[in-house]
Amino acid sequence: MTATAPVSAATRHTLGSPGYRRATIALFAAGMTTFMALYYVQALLPQLSDHFGVSPTSAALSVSLTTGFLAVAIIPASVLSERFGRVRVMVISALAASIVGVVLPWAPTIELLLAGRALQGVLCAGVPAVAMAYLAEEVDGASLGTAMGRYVAGTTIGGLTGRLIPGVAVDVVAWQWAMQIACLVSLAFAIMFWRTIPASRFFTPRRISPATTLRNLLAHLRDPGLWPLFVLGFVLMGGFVTVYNFVGYRLLREPFSLSEAVVATVFVMYLAGTFSSTYAGRLADRLGRRPVLVVAVSTMLGGLALTLPAHLPLVLVGMLLFTGGFFAAHSVASGWVSARATEHRAEASSLYLFHYYLGSSVVGALGGLAFSAFGWAGVVAAVAVLVVIGLGLAVLGRR
Repeated sequence: MTATAPVSAATRHTLGSPGYRRATIALFAAGMTTFMALYYVQALLPQLSDHFGVSPTSAALSVSLTTGFLAVAIIPASVLSERFGRVRVMVISALAASIVGVVLPWAPTIELLLAGRALQGVLCAGVPAVAMAYLAEEVDGASLGTAMGRYVAGTTIGGLTGRLIPGVAVDVVAWQWAMQIACLVSLAFAIMFWRTIPASRFFTPRRISPATTLRNLLAHLRDPGLWPLFVLGFVLMGGFVTVYNFVGYRLLREPFSLSEAVVATVFVMYLAGTFSSTYAGRLADRLGRRPVLVVAVSTMLGGLALTLPAHLPLVLVGMLLFTGGFFAAHSVASGWVSARATEHRAEASSLYLFHYYLGSSVVGALGGLAFSAFGWAGVVAAVAVLVVIGLGLAVLGRR
């Protein structure tokens, strides 16, 4: 596995070039495998509650622990990529996380399942910690927004596939086998990523001391153009995961009383994110990031409001808008971080993703309390507060 290639006479990948196609296909596959590994249990939370006899809040830990440990491992993974190379860290991360997933469906207790999910979170960290920095280094600036959008599109389809496969399969097989199928598909995409990713040409591994890493991180945190994006990632991802953690419980209950397979099809809404993330990246390249970000977050808020009435068509339209708005916002914000941080990009990207996945873990877990106490109205109210904060950051943040 080659981590770097000679830089002589090399030019950065541009839209339409063979290297650009390979890089974006590989990062699409990386997004697929990582997000399948992160979220394949989300469609099965009601089954975990029934099988292990635990509450929705406890079952949701199988998502929150994974994203929480991923958040903790993001910065160490970015440091490892500085020392051992971007490609090597991403490939090992994708393969190891997928292999662990293959054995997890057969955990005999909820405690072992949760421990395995925490380990998976640590192993997953290498791809999101490095992917944005890799693209920013290897792709021409004029094509970066589109490339970032394609990577985020891979994460949306990975999230969709990871939820849809076990959610539909559980109607015909045991939940363990439904989970196993999703894990094997994730492993296949990890292998595809490994065999496709082009070597780094504009990055040379180097040893960086912990003190230097800390200085780089603090410099990014003090940057008035970066820290609002970090907070934005926390609040939007926290709200997004909370909605998807508990929408399944809502639709299985009265007045909807839908089957598991039908509820699983709600995750098809992720296709809205596949389109919106790519399109938002292109618009950001042409029109500027701020106006696109404001529209994306506003769309999230409007979609969330539509999920409140107990009327299925409105709920579905609301989920479509909420999902599309979220992934558009994430695509723009993540690309903005990489574009602004002209030095030490891996640390900047890792800080953004640390906040992003910390929001998923902390808010996603606390959302269970709102759902248990106040039902879906409690979830909508809590998430609306977070999205309004995100909108304020998008509108008022320093240019």
